[in-house]
Amino acid sequence: MKPGKPIRYLTLIVPLLLGGCFSMTPEYRQPDLGITTPESFQQAALEKTPLQVGDRWWEVFGDSELNRLVEEVLRNNWDIKQAAARILETRYQYVQVRAGRFPGLDVDGGYDRRKTGGGRIDRGVIFDTYDIGLAAAYEVDLWGRLASASDAARNEILQAEENRHTISQTVVAETVNLYLQIEALERRIQIAHQSVKAFQRSLEFVNIRFRRGLVSALDVRQARRILAGAEARLPQLEQDLGINQQQLSVLLGRYPETQPPRAQPEDYYKRLAPVPPGLPSELLLRRPDIRAAVARLKALNEEIGVAKARRFPTITLTGSYGYTSSELDSLLRYDSEFWNLTLRLFQPLFDAGRLKAGQRAAEARYQQQAAKYAKAILTAFSEVEGSLLARKKQQERRERNLRFLEEARATQRVAENRYIHGLTNYLDVLDAQQTRFEAEDNLALVDLSVMANRVNLHRALGGGWAEPEPVEWEKTGWTVF
Repeated sequence: MKPGKPIRYLTLIVPLLLGGCFSMTPEYRQPDLGITTPESFQQAALEKTPLQVGDRWWEVFGDSELNRLVEEVLRNNWDIKQAAARILETRYQYVQVRAGRFPGLDVDGGYDRRKTGGGRIDRGVIFDTYDIGLAAAYEVDLWGRLASASDAARNEILQAEENRHTISQTVVAETVNLYLQIEALERRIQIAHQSVKAFQRSLEFVNIRFRRGLVSALDVRQARRILAGAEARLPQLEQDLGINQQQLSVLLGRYPETQPPRAQPEDYYKRLAPVPPGLPSELLLRRPDIRAAVARLKALNEEIGVAKARRFPTITLTGSYGYTSSELDSLLRYDSEFWNLTLRLFQPLFDAGRLKAGQRAAEARYQQQAAKYAKAILTAFSEVEGSLLARKKQQERRERNLRFLEEARATQRVAENRYIHGLTNYLDVLDAQQTRFEAEDNLALVDLSVMANRVNLHRALGGGWAEPEPVEWEKTGWTVF
């Protein structure tokens, strides 16, 4: 037989076998949630408005320093880098799985020397053997097991990519929240210092009047008590500021350091742009955790096909071609040629239900993920609706705190006026001052809650108000070979 005949046999048999391949994987269908999802969120206004373009949602705070920190955290955060490395791992795992769909080709060569027979006198016969050849092996994917495994690995890549997006969004949200908390703490420390200075002046004034016999010792004690209470608040605020600064440094990939508080203007609260009315519920399609759940669901659906295909016959095709000779100089001659071609079928007959149990286990894993997906959808709706509801109530709370602060300031002015005219004692003035500074501190906390709620809303929506892009699950965006 001529050397080309094995190759010609392969070219005839392989297409014949490949032509009969089909998939055992069930057709993928979106899980039924059992509920009707609304077109827009209940807590959002009903009017429809054009959505904004762009998805850099942190820019709504109008702070260039915050924008710079977010860019830095996206470059240097170690959690994001770890997630990116995980994507590389899944990509190479996909290459490994996909390689099983192609023939394997190996080259093999060797030299063997043997002795047979012989005794004390006779040295026997010594044989030298030289050989070199090519060995090929191929599993015919008759039932689509290898194809399903390859598709499952590809969906795991998509899941890893969406997990990286989830981690990135989480890290960005934590960065923005920490930055806002630092600003709020700096403002509260500033208010605390102002209150300490004001109470120190009040204590000096009360001491002067006490020495003149115009007030009792109780007034002095009350002034000292209020001053001591204001001073006692500062260490805790400064500690909280330092801890938040250290946590932000870690997110940025820096050494955890602390810095003195910056001066914050009284109107540091930036009026955020209103949330567009009529937010469509399709915005949830951008959430990476939901996309990851879908990718995982598709991967597990393919795993059902893999497990099912294992219960059917396996067909392998192996062959080798090469030369063997007892003399090295005649190794590559025509009469030293050898080849073989083997077609083998393997079918499990009895395995005590192992393969069937493997299929049922794969189906159960799919059902688990379907339930997890449904919960992820409902959780996403709950997070958005909760953020929109909290936004309304926090805005009401802020308006009422503003009125409370106005009344506290007005009360302080009236108390000081009445004291100047001798119509009240100084304890009323001290009480009005304390109420006013507490109102300013509470307003700083409310401002922080309003801004943190905006962060939570963007995080719940998976970004900004931009229209979600079409979901293209079949597009990986990278080249394997």
